[in-house]
Amino acid sequence: MIEPGIYKEVMGSFPSGVTVITCLDEAGGIVGITASAFSALSIDPALVLFCPNYASDSYPLLCASKKFAIHLLSADQTAEAYAFAGKGKDKAKGIDWHLSELGNPLLSKAAAIIECELWREYDGGDHAIIVGAVKNLILPETEMTPMVYHRGKLGALPTLA
Repeated sequence: MIEPGIYKEVMGSFPSGVTVITCLDEAGGIVGITASAFSALSIDPALVLFCPNYASDSYPLLCASKKFAIHLLSADQTAEAYAFAGKGKDKAKGIDWHLSELGNPLLSKAAAIIECELWREYDGGDHAIIVGAVKNLILPETEMTPMVYHRGKLGALPTLA
């Protein structure tokens, strides 16, 4: 058996980007989760995936919504990363967001946004593997520095030469 603490430490040694996935609940409120388990999957058709924990309070709402927005966070979005990593109803309190033309809640200041419809869901142990069909791509007018996650810490991606 793999010891969970060592597993987390080893996986945390792999730097990754940070995403927040949002959707609307039945009452029209914003819900979402923070996830570093995100990847492009296919170009044709355009598919991406993310892996929410089954224990997340937002997981069932994301599946029921059938559409969602994946925000590739900028280094200026630490508050958003921590807010959506927690549990509870008012994760977006004090966070600037608006509805897209597709009806997804979009956070301001993201490095990029991918709007999706639920394509497939697969079992992944204690996490689900959610595959989204890409319906819209959004880049900001000015380039943003991406946020990275490494060994339990969030920070700005250093300038690459």
